[in-house]
Amino acid sequence: MSRRTQSRVDMTTGSISPKLASLAWPLVVGNLLQTFYNLADMFWVGRVSTAAVAAVSLMFPTSWLFVSLAMGLTAGSVALVSQHVGAGNDRAADNVVAQTTLLTVLLGTVLAALGYVFRRPLLTLVGAEGQVYVESLQYIEVLFFSIPFTFLFFVFRAVLRGAGDTRTAMWLMVLSAGMNVILDPILILGWGPIDGMGTRGAAVATLIARVFAAIVGVYVLLRGDWGIRLRLEDLSPDWPVLKRLVTIGYPATIDGAARSFAAVAMAALVARFGAVPTAAYGVGVRMMSVSWTVSGAVGQATATGVGQNLGAETPDRAAEVTWKATIGTLAVLSVAGGLMVAFPGVAMRVFTDDPAVVAEGINFLHIIGLFLSFFGGLMVIQGGFRGAGDTRVAMALSFLSRWVLRLPIAAILAYGWTFQLGPLTLSGLAWGVDGLWWAWSISAIGSFVVGILWFSLGHWRHGVLDEEKKPATAD
Repeated sequence: MSRRTQSRVDMTTGSISPKLASLAWPLVVGNLLQTFYNLADMFWVGRVSTAAVAAVSLMFPTSWLFVSLAMGLTAGSVALVSQHVGAGNDRAADNVVAQTTLLTVLLGTVLAALGYVFRRPLLTLVGAEGQVYVESLQYIEVLFFSIPFTFLFFVFRAVLRGAGDTRTAMWLMVLSAGMNVILDPILILGWGPIDGMGTRGAAVATLIARVFAAIVGVYVLLRGDWGIRLRLEDLSPDWPVLKRLVTIGYPATIDGAARSFAAVAMAALVARFGAVPTAAYGVGVRMMSVSWTVSGAVGQATATGVGQNLGAETPDRAAEVTWKATIGTLAVLSVAGGLMVAFPGVAMRVFTDDPAVVAEGINFLHIIGLFLSFFGGLMVIQGGFRGAGDTRVAMALSFLSRWVLRLPIAAILAYGWTFQLGPLTLSGLAWGVDGLWWAWSISAIGSFVVGILWFSLGHWRHGVLDEEKKPATAD
């Protein structure tokens, strides 16, 4: 028997575009709140000391790595849940919820324990020294305790999204982020009888907020009133399902880590040209991140729509979901990119009044803005592949965009480096910092075109339900 709730969007029937919008806007809000989580910590520790700011900044890549792991582990649950829901088999979807919970709690606990045991060597490895080491240790010791709860919340978000409900998770994010914002100044700086704990206070605030979100999320899943249910009797290993979750999820985990390392590598290439291009790049990327938030949310909604329709055995409609989402994203981001090109100085001066940085930023936006839509379009196409459970293709497109195209092209265009590929020699042009901006745009166009062609081949249409071994039981 199939359950339906008002907050659950059925992408297998009706007009596609309004339903995509209904799925996507809560995801946009949730993604922005996730960013706000990190900004709140940084804002209040800035009132403590420079070392505290440096410590939180230094620990951000580590915390993001664990978020990437959680997103990767739950990528399989989105594909499987959405396809079971589309097939009208909510009972099988419930079993996926239990297996995802089992897998993520186990791995999250192991990672937290290992991280805590090796926390000191880890800080030495990332280069923490002196007071920054002390502050980082205070922060990361608490952060490791939050990992299992962070993983649990990502399970909650993923399985509800797979079922077509993005609003419930959004409201829980609102409550969790609000709790973090309220607790931050109290625990970091102190208030009344509560002594300030500095960077440790920031981590404790995050821990409390994530424990709250995890507990409420588990309660919602146990109730089952929101369209998907966690059944305690399913919390025993179902090896075929666990294998599918790992098989679908590991490419997404690798993808997230590779993206983080690529961002660090690109920032290093920019830094070689000095403080002004680096500052302009930082501001420009912040503006681009808004478009990534929107297109990422549309890509997540697309994954749900594709999964549901493959489960319902309507692959043509799954393709239509992806094409309409891609076209809509291209249209919206073309307007945004046009505004960047038309008013680059206005956009830059929102963040800085340094004339040199503004001038370089204008140059950045003139080059990037024209091709902004291709960045977002690729993210939507990747969402289509993920909804089909074809996460390896989505990972391959990310590697193509960043490691195969962007970074080598940046080195060739900006620095004049020469690459030898068998009998082929690629000689650099030494365009300077402009070469870096053009590398971004060229890689976006190239990877988007490859993504479109790859999706058009239709190999993703088989879905993953035929590989699910456990037979569904009656509800």
